[in-house]
Amino acid sequence: MKSLARASILAVLLGGCAGSPEVGDPEPPGRGPAPALQPEKTEYPGVVEALREVELEGERSAAAPMAGAVIGGAAGSSVGRGRGAAAGGVVGTVVGAVVGESAAQGAPRQALEITVRLDEGRVIAVTQAAGKESFKTGDRVRVVSDGRTARVVK
Repeated sequence: MKSLARASILAVLLGGCAGSPEVGDPEPPGRGPAPALQPEKTEYPGVVEALREVELEGERSAAAPMAGAVIGGAAGSSVGRGRGAAAGGVVGTVVGAVVGESAAQGAPRQALEITVRLDEGRVIAVTQAAGKESFKTGDRVRVVSDGRTARVVK
């Protein structure tokens, strides 16, 4: 039972190591590397109308709780024998997943909500992580968009 649990955990961990070739891996003979697909970007000129500081929630990841569950299950199953090892594995899996989830929750980040009146007349608000650029009301800016995301730049 114990060796089966260890073998299962090892298979899961090693399975995550096998993946597709990296971008820099050599191509088969006669073929060059595929060009990276970049979405077309459009720029919209405008003027900053308002600024507001906001907080962005930290990003969450599913990998941390899963890794915590695997590690917790392995540690828990090594405690005791028979049913004790099985119970320890279950408890370790749950505790590991909870600890992994806590670790995965990122801290909130500072951001800016920038309201821009575009030269074409529309008014839009863009929320972006606070960076090195500083903005003030009345600044001439460009809103750079790929159709899904947008960023304000000077």
